[in-house]
Amino acid sequence: MTDWAHLYAARAKRMGASEIRELLKLLDQPDMISFAGGIPDPALFPEDAFKQAFEELFSDGSHLTALQYSVSEGYKPLREWIAGQMATIGVPCSAENIMITSGAQQALDYLGKLFLTSGDTALVGWPTYLGALQAFNAYEPTYQRLDPFANMSAQAYRETAAAAGGAVKFVYTSADFANPTGETLSLDARNGILDLSGDLDIAVIEDAAYQSLRFDGEALPPLMALDIARCGDIEATRTIYCGSFSKTLSPGLRLGWVCAATPVIQKLVLIKQASDLNSSTLNQMVMAKVAMTCFEEQVARIRKVYSQRRDHMLAALERHMPAGVSWGRPEGGMFLWLQLPVTMDAAALMEQSVASAKVAFVPGHAFFADGSGRNCMRLNFTSCGPDRIEEGIARLGRLIADRMPSVA
Repeated sequence: MTDWAHLYAARAKRMGASEIRELLKLLDQPDMISFAGGIPDPALFPEDAFKQAFEELFSDGSHLTALQYSVSEGYKPLREWIAGQMATIGVPCSAENIMITSGAQQALDYLGKLFLTSGDTALVGWPTYLGALQAFNAYEPTYQRLDPFANMSAQAYRETAAAAGGAVKFVYTSADFANPTGETLSLDARNGILDLSGDLDIAVIEDAAYQSLRFDGEALPPLMALDIARCGDIEATRTIYCGSFSKTLSPGLRLGWVCAATPVIQKLVLIKQASDLNSSTLNQMVMAKVAMTCFEEQVARIRKVYSQRRDHMLAALERHMPAGVSWGRPEGGMFLWLQLPVTMDAAALMEQSVASAKVAFVPGHAFFADGSGRNCMRLNFTSCGPDRIEEGIARLGRLIADRMPSVA
């Protein structure tokens, strides 16, 4: 047998399995209630719109284009539609500022490849999206904690990064209903991030996968919109916006996008040409038809359902969780973030929960660059109906209560 390990590049040591991807395998078990994945409810997909779009492509001759290679930037009508949507959230731009990716996850991988040299520093939340850490890890960065109100100077960030063997390259953040916490950055926090990135002269990667899923509260401008308001034009911005159709229309078509100044888009196009040439032309053409037909209607539909499920889960937590467990109330998105007593380990609890309670969730340490947060867990509320939410939280509450540390 070949000993492959000594042939792998050093970066391969930073690659690890996604705890979330592994947990998704539990969905195949009919008796398992899963709050683990960030999964939309497939019953809410706009099935008729997709069926009609595919039928139209294969009836009007467009399939000959759809089945062919395409430009790496992406299908232009889809890019133009996205540019129009960006304008509605305060980001005037053109199709030249948009590149289609195979999901927002590919965008994060490309941006890590573009900006990170081994030893460079990325500023991330504590916790932050696990998929972003996985995407960046292959490029061997160091992570520093991003806290807009920590009062840490730009010079202190530079010195810490230099001591680690590189330079600070970017901020990565999700301003609205962040994965995993569900938190939304205040306007002051958003401006603080832009101030810090300006002082450091670094990029800001804005992961906006959940931005459309606001249930209540006042919508705040994206970081890119605030950036444009400061500098006057997208070509002068340092913010790179990553969007996705996965949480609104369909994750299965694997389509997302990057919106940025054209020099960044041009570099990303070169990376895509060397990676997969272009995202599926067929999927892009279908997505363009569906988005133009029913995007706003679909978003309104899922907001209503997901808002009700969030409320069901919050109410169930109030009924079934023992004292000592805390959680927040997100204004949108897909997740609730629970904190257990500091002496409890959510990873150990997860093993017990899957084995005995038949309830799955994601242990919190996976979202921390340093592996901390072991007393935290993430719950998804979008993929289960009210009855399963009630039953799953009741089972989980009983399990946690049985394992709570005793008070002397």
